[in-house]
Amino acid sequence: MGEASRISHTSALILQTINAGYMYGFDVMEVTGLPSGTIYPALRRLEKDTLIRGNWEDAKAASDRPRRRYYRLTRQGKDALMIATKRYPLLAQLTPEEKATR
Repeated sequence: MGEASRISHTSALILQTINAGYMYGFDVMEVTGLPSGTIYPALRRLEKDTLIRGNWEDAKAASDRPRRRYYRLTRQGKDALMIATKRYPLLAQLTPEEKATR
């Protein structure tokens, strides 16, 4: 849990956004307003730290665009998000609306 308690505000915002249902990189970029040069390295770091888990979509689903990598929070990621919301109280004001499921 040491890693979880040291996540940055940006990482916490990304975890919060994924938790709200925005589960692939471009979706996270649109909601947070952060650039791809911030989002994609952070997603790789969060995955390496086992706070999120990513899975590639089926090739059939992505016939006219690049395949998406969908992310979800792990149990450790949910714990880290809970700690981060206490550490960064203003994070609650940046909470994205929950994405409607399709």
